[in-house]
Parts: sequence; C-alpha cells; structure tokens
Amino acid sequence: MSFLKDKVVAITGGSDGIGKALVDACIAAGAKVATCARNYDKLYTLQLQHANVMLHTITCDVSKEADCQRFIESTIKTFGGIDILINNAGISMRALFNDADIEVIKKVMDVNFFGSVYCTKYALPSILERKGTIVGVSSIAGYRGLPGRAAYSASKFALQGWLEAIRTELLHSGVHVMWVCPGFTASNIRNAALNESGEAQGESPLDEASLMSAEECSREILKAIENRKRTLVLTFNGKRTIFLNKLFPALTDKLVYKFFFKNNELSK
Repeated sequence: MSFLKDKVVAITGGSDGIGKALVDACIAAGAKVATCARNYDKLYTLQLQHANVMLHTITCDVSKEADCQRFIESTIKTFGGIDILINNAGISMRALFNDADIEVIKKVMDVNFFGSVYCTKYALPSILERKGTIVGVSSIAGYRGLPGRAAYSASKFALQGWLEAIRTELLHSGVHVMWVCPGFTASNIRNAALNESGEAQGESPLDEASLMSAEECSREILKAIENRKRTLVLTFNGKRTIFLNKLFPALTDKLVYKFFFKNNELSK
C-alpha cells in the first residue's frame, strides 16, 4: 500500500468494524488519517492505540450536515487537504416495513445516504484540486433489496445511483469515484441495527465468526482504490446474489425469502 504514503485519508465511522480496519491499515501504510464517529470513548481508545502518529479524530453524527462540515473542514485545516474520502459510516435495520416506524427509515437514510452527501460536498473542492478519490461503502443490498432491511436497501441503492451520477459528472476531472460492496462482514453493524422502534437490536442474527473479517475487507478496499476500480463486490455469496438477481429475479426472490425467513417469520 505504498501509494498511501503521505496521502490524507478521511474515513467516516472509523471507530468500529471496517472503518477501524481502514484506519489501522492506512496509518500502517504511512497515510495521514482523519476519522470521525459518534462515540467519543471509542475514538479516544483509537487515538491511544496510535499515539505515535498524527491521527485526527472528531466526534460526529454524519446525519447532521453541520457535523460533517466540521469534520471535513477540521481535516483540511489539520492536514492541508484531502486526497481520499471513504464514506464508510452506516447503520442497518432489522424490521419488516409494515412494523417499522417512519423515523427508523428516515434515520437510516440520513446516516447512510445524506451522511455521504454532506461529507463529499464539503470535501469535493479539495479532492478536485488533488485529483483524489471518493469512495462509498455500499452493500449487496444496493443491488438487491433485502427483506427486513427495506430502508437499508433503499439507502444503498440511493448511494450507488448518486455516486454513479457524480462519477459521470467528474469523468474528465481526474477524480476517481467508486463504491464497494463488502457483503456480510464481521462487524458491529448488526448489533447496532435498528429495530422497528429505532432501538439497537443488540444481537446479530448471523454467525459473525464465519464472515469475512473487517481487516480482509479493508485490504481489498484499499487495493481497489489503488487500482482505481469502478466498483468492488466482495464474497462469493455477494457476487452470486447479484448475478442471480440480474438474470433470474423471480427465482432470487424465492431464494432470498428462504434465507431470511423461517416459518414465514423474519429470522435473519
């Protein structure tokens, strides 16, 4: 990852999971890293872990435009600019649409979609100047709607459509725009996923130990950034789901239902 040497990398949601793995990997590669998260204690622990380097951290709720502006502007003030912006912060949900409060849907959209929009808007002048990179961490749910995650799927479809639009707008600017779809990756996102009332469900319906590690995922993301890939889809199951959904959508409906439901009740 020598291409990261002395690059300024801004990563949202860097206190857990894929975001933290990205922070660790970028610092190890010699990058100047800025990250944000809502949890001050986790950010403080992260700073202690990297006490020998200049790591810029700030508490931030990416669903709030003013917080995103403060994160981006403080990063530029600290490091002089931004070369790579990784819009990683995200939140999931686990509730049937019929049962979910509208506020849950708004919250997921505000974090997953508008959080990326806000940060990118304020970082774009610097990224244009440096001919840098904009990354959105999406999901297989951005290609295939998943039951129990209606708002999550909507937010990822929106993220990918928006990124594709701005990639076309910036086609001749030298700026690289891409999105990555990790598939099921071991992280805290399912424990923090919102239930129908907007509260963290506090458990994962999947076997986290069997999933791709956040560290492996971060390595693949950084390699894709280095190679300026258009998109990155990880895991065999993720690639298979997209392929089947494109060619055999009705069959995929049945397979997805079978995976997520047991006795006609949402089980995953």
